[in-house]
Amino acid sequence: MVKAKKNVTYSHAWSVLAVARIMLGFVFLWAFLDKTMGLGFATQHGKAWLDGVSPTTGFLKFGVNAEGPFVDFFRSLAGNVLVDWLFMLGLLGIGMALILGIGLRVAAVAGTTLLVMMWAAELPLKNNPVVDEHLVYAAVLWVVALAPRKYSLIETWLQTPTVKKNPWLW
Repeated sequence: MVKAKKNVTYSHAWSVLAVARIMLGFVFLWAFLDKTMGLGFATQHGKAWLDGVSPTTGFLKFGVNAEGPFVDFFRSLAGNVLVDWLFMLGLLGIGMALILGIGLRVAAVAGTTLLVMMWAAELPLKNNPVVDEHLVYAAVLWVVALAPRKYSLIETWLQTPTVKKNPWLW
């Protein structure tokens, strides 16, 4: 009786984790969509990437902690077209990978890189000397990348020739 209940609990836990994966994916995808089209949330209408506005300049010029050790480095990246493209493709790719449940190892590496850079840009942190939401999201990325893939397209993904030849794409 206890064993059956334990299995049901694990099953529910994997389902909840899959929902968390999809929700985190939507955080990344929404940031991409809002910055691309200026949906009026974090990015105002008329100030979107499609309007010719750099999606990274606002954060890199004004969001980086002016007292931080990396302020000069991050501000030097503002307005760089390559940085804009890498950032936006990262948001889109990470978001879609998480939502679809495919390529999660690549998404975890890319997402962790992006999130750790954003964390470093805000040093020293205001509310906690070490941890903020960027590091929490990075940890969750690795949990979902290594967990069973419920509610995903993983079975179809694993059958593609490219993934068969490159198991790191799981």
